[in-house]
Amino acid sequence: MAYPDVDKGFNHNFRYEYCKIKKFILYYHKAFQTTDRLMITIRTRKGFDINIAGMPSHDLETLAKPARVALLPEKIPFVKPRLKVKVDDPVKVGSPVFEDKRNSQLVFLSPGGGRIVKIDYGPRRVIKEIVIELDQDEGYETFPVISEARLQGMERKKLVKTIMTGGLWPLFRELPFRDVPNPDIVPPSIIVSLNSKEAFQPVPKAYLNDKIDLFEFGIKILQKLSKTLLISTSSDDVFVQDHLNSYVTHTYKGFYPAADPGVLLYYTKKSPDENKSWYINGQDVLLLAMLFKTGKYPVDRTVVLGGSLARERKHLRTRMGVPLNHITKERVDDTGTARYIVGGIFKGYTGSKDSYMGFYETSLVLIPEGDEKEFFGFARPGFNKSSRSRTFLSFFNKSSMAIDCNCHGEVRACINCGFCTEVCPVDILPQFTYKSILADEIEEALNHGLLDCVECCLCTYVCPSKIELKNILKEAKKAYFLEQLQS
Repeated sequence: MAYPDVDKGFNHNFRYEYCKIKKFILYYHKAFQTTDRLMITIRTRKGFDINIAGMPSHDLETLAKPARVALLPEKIPFVKPRLKVKVDDPVKVGSPVFEDKRNSQLVFLSPGGGRIVKIDYGPRRVIKEIVIELDQDEGYETFPVISEARLQGMERKKLVKTIMTGGLWPLFRELPFRDVPNPDIVPPSIIVSLNSKEAFQPVPKAYLNDKIDLFEFGIKILQKLSKTLLISTSSDDVFVQDHLNSYVTHTYKGFYPAADPGVLLYYTKKSPDENKSWYINGQDVLLLAMLFKTGKYPVDRTVVLGGSLARERKHLRTRMGVPLNHITKERVDDTGTARYIVGGIFKGYTGSKDSYMGFYETSLVLIPEGDEKEFFGFARPGFNKSSRSRTFLSFFNKSSMAIDCNCHGEVRACINCGFCTEVCPVDILPQFTYKSILADEIEEALNHGLLDCVECCLCTYVCPSKIELKNILKEAKKAYFLEQLQS
C-alpha cells in the first residue's frame, strides 16, 4: 500500500508562521498540574453550537438481538473491497468477509454468525451492503487471548498483526485524509477522543460506565503503538474527569467541532511531521481491549437515537451493523416524513429504514424532510428557524429549535460574506479555498489550508448562498490524496 506525503500544504512558510502566531495570540492554552503530569485546556473561539430539539437522554437501553446485520463497504473511505465470501456462505462472528485490495492484510470481519443472504451492488459494481442472517446460536472465530502481563513483553510488530488479524485495525484513522493508516509506520501521536461536540453522539457516561478497567487496558495497548497519546475530553465532562483523570492529557472548551481530533492537532502540533497523527474514538478503545481479553471479535456498540421525529430519544446498547428499523422499532413519530441521518447531523449521511448502521457510525437522527410548503415563508421573521445569521430572529432565540432538511433557498454565487471564515475552527478561508478549487488551482488551495480542513460542515451550514462548501473541500482533499497515491 502506498501512502502520500502530506507535508505539502502544511509547511508553506506564510500560512505555517501565521497560524503559529495566531494560535498563541487569539487562543490560549491553560495548563494545570495533576498528580504526575501536565493537563492542558484548549479554548477555541471559532465554531458554532446549534441548539437542536430532540436531543437524547443519557438513559441506556439494551436492544434485543436483530435478525440480520450488515457490513457497508461503500461507507468506509478509500477502501477498495475484495470479497472473500459469496451468497449462501456460512460465516461466524469474526470470519473474514472482504479485504482491502490496497493491502490484503487489512481485513473486515463478519459482525454476526449465520449465513450471507445478500450482496448488494451499486453503480459500477460498488459493493453497498453485505447482509448476514443471524443464527440463533452464533459461532465465533477465536483469536489469541492477550493478558496484561503478556502485552507488556509484546513487540509492536506482533501487536499490530494481532489487531489486524482481529479485524480492528480500521478503527484507527490517519490525519489529514482520515484513511486507515499504514501499519508499518509508527505515528507521531495517537489522539483518543472520548466525546464529541457534535449533537447526537454517545456520551462517555453511557458507553464507559462499568467498563473503566477495560478502557484502561485499551490505553495500554495504544501506548505500545505510539509513545505519545493525546486523550481529550470536554472540560465539563464530570464523569470522565472523576474516573479517568490520570489519563486525560487535554480538555477543551468552545463550540463544535472543538472535540474533533483534527482541531486538537491544529492547536497542539509543533512540526509538520505531526500532521500524520492517528486518532481513534473512545468507544473503539473498548473494542481493542475486548478483542485481547476475550479472544473474540467484539461487536458491541452503544448508539444514539435522537431527532424531533424520534419518540424515544436515548442511548441504545446494540451491535455493529444493526438494521436501522431495529433501532427505530415503535420509536418513530409518524406525523411527518422522516429523514434517516446516520452518523450525525453534520458528518452523517442519508440512510433509509431498510438500511444498516455502518462500521464507524454510532448515531441515528430522525428529522423532517422539510418538503412541506410554507405559506408566505419568505416574509416571516424566522423566530423558530435555526440560523447563525442575524437576518433571522432565531439568532436571539435561545430555546431548542426543530430543524429539517430544507435548504430554505437555492444555490447562488459566493458573495464573500466571510461567514464561513468566522466559524472555521482551523482558520481556513473556505471561500477562497473553494474558488481555488473551482479554478483548478490546487497549489493555492493547499496554501489556504485545504488539508487542515476537519470536514465539520459549519461552512456549509452558515453559507447564505447555499454552497456545499464542505463537500467541495472534502472531494478536493480526496482527489489530492488519490493523486498522490498514484504518483
